[in-house]
Amino acid sequence: MSGLYIHIPFCSSKCAYCGFYSVPSMKRKGEFLDVLKHEIVSRRAYLQGEKVETVYFGGGTPSLLKVEELETILKNLHDHFEIDPEAEITLEANPDTLSLDYLVGLRSMGVNRLSIGIQSFFDNDLTYLSRRHDSRHARQCVGWAREAGFDNITIDLIYGLPTSDAEQWSRNLDCFFELGLPHLSAYALTLEPNSILTKQIDLGKTSPVNEEDAVRDYGILCQKMAQQGFQHYEISNFCKPGMHSRHNASYWFGTPYAGFGPSAHSYDGKSRQWNVSSLEQYVGNGERNPEGLTDRKGGKTENGKLFEKEILTLEQRYDEYVMLRLRTMWGIDLKYLKSAMGERFSEHCERQAQPLIAQGRLSQRQGILFLNDEQMLFADGIAEELFW
Repeated sequence: MSGLYIHIPFCSSKCAYCGFYSVPSMKRKGEFLDVLKHEIVSRRAYLQGEKVETVYFGGGTPSLLKVEELETILKNLHDHFEIDPEAEITLEANPDTLSLDYLVGLRSMGVNRLSIGIQSFFDNDLTYLSRRHDSRHARQCVGWAREAGFDNITIDLIYGLPTSDAEQWSRNLDCFFELGLPHLSAYALTLEPNSILTKQIDLGKTSPVNEEDAVRDYGILCQKMAQQGFQHYEISNFCKPGMHSRHNASYWFGTPYAGFGPSAHSYDGKSRQWNVSSLEQYVGNGERNPEGLTDRKGGKTENGKLFEKEILTLEQRYDEYVMLRLRTMWGIDLKYLKSAMGERFSEHCERQAQPLIAQGRLSQRQGILFLNDEQMLFADGIAEELFW
């Protein structure tokens, strides 16, 4: 089992809060598509022939590409990787880029899961976030997606906004429930370094973020999702039973995956590598090479390559397992730690967990360590207590 991730770096404009790598221009699209094709070919052996069960187009805004361009990328992936006929194929999309015809085209080319970046059903929130759509169009897109044949649809919402109080956040969730969708990703508004929003707040040009509001909204989120029968399967993700994101879950289970495009990450079970976060370097300096893309001009990465690589020690793999699994409903499996990494790791984890269990910060059932909902926001800090 393995996965494929394709990073499409283009956006119509840069959202104020965004910390992901993207460029607000389509000028180098043709060059990008050409280099992407050669990167896929050059790394066809990365997954060592494992069957691919998930494909994910992320960004940026993948829905800025034409259906024909996305179909060509998908065909290239099929040509060089063994993709399961029942694979989950997800595409991220922004409402302002969608139309019924476009969605019909996506469904016809093989996309079977749609992730729509709605962020809020209230226009004052959308203005604060500098989104390019309004609430009416957000709802319309979901209707179009259903009409086009999509039933596996997820949307993103953002909480902890200065423009929203507890009542409005609760109504936002009611809007989601009214749509009858099987999955929701909800994220706290965070201030990413060098984002437009961070600079605006620092200059006093817009309202600051209040962490207490985010904690309040998260409590409302967890309570209402549980009341509606959703599983809280990861800190920020909720689904109807059986409708979790298979691709994202593969990250938390340590499944190998190959990533393509600028800033994309890859993992083969023992090492991680990540492409340079620069479209300029990716398309301007890339050349065909059996090992992947290299930089003829030296670039800014080690050894002149357009990617960097880290071989993980057993201790690092343990820490990653703890950090990722603690975020999920599947928890940390002590039996797995013992069989996969050795008894010293399972014993260390169980020993470190005892004070946290006594404090009510962790629960243990049948050899598995879990976080309760009220502790989910503090997962990273609790994981540090368990690290090697």
